Amino acid sequence: MNVRIVTDSTAYLPAGLVREHAIAVVPLHVVVGGVERVEGVDITAHQVAQALREHTVVTTSRPAPEVFLETYRRLADEGATGIVSVHLSGQMSGTVESARMAAAEAPLPVEVIDSETIGMAMGYAAVSGAHAAAAGAAPAEVRAAVERRLEHARVLFYVHTLEHLRRGGRIGAASALLGSALSIKPILTVRGGRIVPVEKVRTAARAIARIETLTVEQVRSGGLMVDLAIHHLDDADRAEQLAEHLRARVPAAREVRIVELGAVVGAHVGPSTLAIAVSPRPGEPVGGERREADTGIEGDP
Repeated sequence: MNVRIVTDSTAYLPAGLVREHAIAVVPLHVVVGGVERVEGVDITAHQVAQALREHTVVTTSRPAPEVFLETYRRLADEGATGIVSVHLSGQMSGTVESARMAAAEAPLPVEVIDSETIGMAMGYAAVSGAHAAAAGAAPAEVRAAVERRLEHARVLFYVHTLEHLRRGGRIGAASALLGSALSIKPILTVRGGRIVPVEKVRTAARAIARIETLTVEQVRSGGLMVDLAIHHLDDADRAEQLAEHLRARVPAAREVRIVELGAVVGAHVGPSTLAIAVSPRPGEPVGGERREADTGIEGDP
């Protein structure tokens, strides 16, 4: 068997991991001021953040099914005998539906997975699938490896304002917080593929401290080694500070990696967003040795 992994650009997988594990990434698109751009190709997260600060209209769009089909055909031509295609929540985007439409016409079997999440919570699962594929697993076994990694993954995030989520139609159950005073800062998560509120606190500093504490509590209760990714949009200093705290407080973290959000998710959450993706490692109880974040993800179950 030669199973390949496909994901989309909202996994925000660092380029080194994409190359190391031969993962194919299909980009989403972002439209800034009426001009369409391709995420990760001709627009940066900083440019989107600046556009949002200037109140420029920013929207996003999913890849067409034809783009997925072209990717699947290319991988088949490269010798793939099966594909597992892992994508952001279908509650947030039609991307996974485009993948399913393409899979129906692909020249090889394609297993399409709605991750029901986003960012590196999805990205780490894609890497687990790549590890299983490299070990010779069949498509169904690769799919199972991805789904095991997704099962207890979690994303906690703080947004400076809910306005960007409201404008993009991605606010979900968090809409209940829209009438809150300006001093209330929401903590959000993704549950069942939708954005839902977790708590609300009174300052940004308290919100960031709270997502840190909630992460520590989750890891301790889970009893497994984890990978952590700190996502941010145009706020590298606070992301680094948060990463330093988590490295000190979470000895069960195999890695704590800083990954900037890209243009597409950035368009919906806005500047100064901070998020923590927590990805437990199934079958790897606490006690393993932490490694540096820039060498890939070794020993993945």
